Amino acid sequence: MNTADQYLKAIYLAQRIEDGPASTGTLADLLEVSPASVNEMIGKLEDRGLVDHEKYKGASLTDEGLGRAHDALQTYCIIERFLANVLEVEEYQDEARALESVIDDTVAERLDTIIDRPGECPDCFDPERDACERLEVGDGCAD
Repeated sequence: MNTADQYLKAIYLAQRIEDGPASTGTLADLLEVSPASVNEMIGKLEDRGLVDHEKYKGASLTDEGLGRAHDALQTYCIIERFLANVLEVEEYQDEARALESVIDDTVAERLDTIIDRPGECPDCFDPERDACERLEVGDGCAD
């Protein structure tokens, strides 16, 4: 997953949190970057047709951006579930955030064969908790 996909995932989650367009401040907080960095990347994503941005209102995903954000969140969920349930990493969320930018689709697909991921994933992801709402840490699988 590349940086653009991380931003798309963050916009997707921020839209769910805010129930509308994602504000620059919320995105900066989620990504732990400056608002200026967020504005710069939103401009690039808008140029690629992945985001619509209205000044003072926020960023919204286009259909293509939504698809990529969904895929990025699914990859993140796979990593998170693998770390929490298979490797039993205590700080699985921090590790998942660190790994999401370096795990490619092939590795994510292979990890997915090892874990017991719910079929509704990633729609069961809780942005407030920053984890799948069905993830039970340390129990192997969450159902």
